[in-house]
Amino acid sequence: MKASIKVAEKPAAGQSAEAASSTAVEVNGMGEVKIHENVISALVRKAIMNIDGVSRLAGSALMDNIAEIVGNRRLQDRAITVNLGTENRVSIDLKVNLKFGYKVPVVATAIQKAVIEEVEQTTGMTVTGVNVIVQELEAEPEPESDEEPVEPAR
Repeated sequence: MKASIKVAEKPAAGQSAEAASSTAVEVNGMGEVKIHENVISALVRKAIMNIDGVSRLAGSALMDNIAEIVGNRRLQDRAITVNLGTENRVSIDLKVNLKFGYKVPVVATAIQKAVIEEVEQTTGMTVTGVNVIVQELEAEPEPESDEEPVEPAR
């Protein structure tokens, strides 16, 4: 028996917003397995952070610091938008910051390929598009030395 896919796009009367942000897959008549947008966001985050040239997901430094302090990744997820479609399809928009010295089109293409592969292999969904928005270029941090700073001679 082939698995059937149901996508909840908008909450129906009495349906929670959480139910609308997941895809339900009926497997062999045993019940539903739901894949929430957060799962897809986590897969996207994992895929892009392994790519040479990616500094981080884009966002405001203040919000990133708050997220780190409270241990909440959801603030980071604002850089990833998952658009669930019908028939087991999903499109993804993401904002990233890249490191200086890398070719933007090369890194963006690597991001698209990695995200498509990760999401399709893990969820079985079809990725219809990955839109990459490069928001900023960041310099790599200077390596810290063990030497103490030398004061200039007077």
